Amino acid sequence: MAGYFEPLSGGGATILLGQVEISVLHGYATQLLDLLGPGQEPAHGDAEALLASVFTDQPDEPPTDPVLARLFPDAYDDPDRPPDDETRAASAEFRRYTESDMRARKRGDILTLIRCLETLTPSEPDGTELRLNEDECRQWLGALNDLRLALGTRLDITGDHDSEAFLQLPDSDPRKPSAMVYLWLSGLQETLIDSLTGSTDN
Repeated sequence: MAGYFEPLSGGGATILLGQVEISVLHGYATQLLDLLGPGQEPAHGDAEALLASVFTDQPDEPPTDPVLARLFPDAYDDPDRPPDDETRAASAEFRRYTESDMRARKRGDILTLIRCLETLTPSEPDGTELRLNEDECRQWLGALNDLRLALGTRLDITGDHDSEAFLQLPDSDPRKPSAMVYLWLSGLQETLIDSLTGSTDN
């Protein structure tokens, strides 16, 4: 994986992506979109649907899938202390009012990434240029962060030392391809942040 983001002079960011990179990003993004499930947000301006959604039962328990549990953690979780009834009740109440909106936002970020990739027609040997405006950059940041969290959860990555250890994996290790994608996604996220903040340390 070689493509990383660079800032555009008028704002936003650009990156050269080859066919393999496009396919990898698109594949992982599509898998995460499927895991997030179908969108339930009402159409813009649909007041009746919006009112109905207010009275629809919302989730109050953490998801059972480890990736979704990582993307939608309990608001009042304290790893150093087992939850009591009061903490569980507060977390459930917070989840009822926030998870659906968070899920819709995450779907929107992932969909923006997928749609941007689908505008590309790889033809150049060095890759095809993708140019993102500032709004698209922010949605890509959200999508990249969620992709990293999802893949990191599947790989059981808990800290930077785990990422460094993956660099030493032999090619025969079945985790190696996913680990390399995880490290590449980390580089994409870092260089996209740098592009938006004007950092020139890369």
